[in-house]
Amino acid sequence: MAAGAGSVGRRSAWAPVASLAMTALAITSLLPAAVLFCLLAQAQAVGATPAAPAPICFRCLRADIDFLASDQLQGRGSGTRNEHVAALFAASLFADFGLKPGGDQGSFLEKAPLPNPLPAAVERRLKAFPSTEPRRESWNVVGILPGADPAMSKDAILLTAHLDHLGIGPARNGDTIYNGADDDASGVAAVLELARSFAHARRRPRRTVLFVLFGSEEIGGYGHRYFLSHSPVPLSRIVANLEFEMIGRPDPAISQQDLWLTGYSRSDLGPELARHGAHLVADPHPAQHFFRRSDNYDLARAGIVAQTISSFGLHADYHQPSDEIGRLDFTHLNSAVASLAPPIAWLASTRWKPSWRPGGKP
Repeated sequence: MAAGAGSVGRRSAWAPVASLAMTALAITSLLPAAVLFCLLAQAQAVGATPAAPAPICFRCLRADIDFLASDQLQGRGSGTRNEHVAALFAASLFADFGLKPGGDQGSFLEKAPLPNPLPAAVERRLKAFPSTEPRRESWNVVGILPGADPAMSKDAILLTAHLDHLGIGPARNGDTIYNGADDDASGVAAVLELARSFAHARRRPRRTVLFVLFGSEEIGGYGHRYFLSHSPVPLSRIVANLEFEMIGRPDPAISQQDLWLTGYSRSDLGPELARHGAHLVADPHPAQHFFRRSDNYDLARAGIVAQTISSFGLHADYHQPSDEIGRLDFTHLNSAVASLAPPIAWLASTRWKPSWRPGGKP
């Protein structure tokens, strides 16, 4: 979350992750027929027949964060080689899940150029976070799950998170690696796991689902800016965007199992997802203006109903080297992602579309 105002050999390297995904797929096939019948009956009752997503693989969530927030990736600094490595990792998983590439030249990657020079305020801040190579480009990862309905597949649901964090910076208690486990490896892992779950469902959703991971959010959102002009579907056909940002720890201001949605009262998206089982409540920190502080904001300004899901409780590890995997609460994270999969599956198959409330659109 922003502060206030080449994959050769990767298939074998990530074979354990792919194996976990296949294990989850096998578990899906063992679901009792009665359970599937009940899910179908519930879907019909609300006017949609969503494909039940495959069960969430909790080991996969942890494995993805363990890699993304490892010291070896040196904090995934914006526009650095390590951000690129994180993007290649995600792209390899999207390929393994069987998603369709939505990036440049038939790949999963989008290369977003960075300004040269960067804005003066960004350059000043980056002096504390030096990079061994010039920051000339950033990387997005774009995976597409085509919708199953010939007409409804023209519309898309966009699920996003940001790949980057701060990189190497000032030492705190002898540690210089700003790992970004909560910010935002937790959100990236959620998008990766939802992609796996939806791709391995028995049936595809009616609408197309875009799984997109943005680069360089921390230095000005250059990844999402590039995406806005290079989306694989027209922006007017993106029904909703949910950004996953810092969901790895519970917020003491709300119930342990809940997440909050930025700009909750601005649209009817959050209340409708909550009505369908998502553990979503209003943002308890309006003074922080979180609605404007993540990738969703520019997408919202472009007309998309775009909001961010989080449970950031203003913890002291924000933008510090101490934002490490050992500080995450996986009971909370697992519950959060599991609670969101069925409502998002409903959203991806219903004909209902969210809308801004009067005065809600930025």
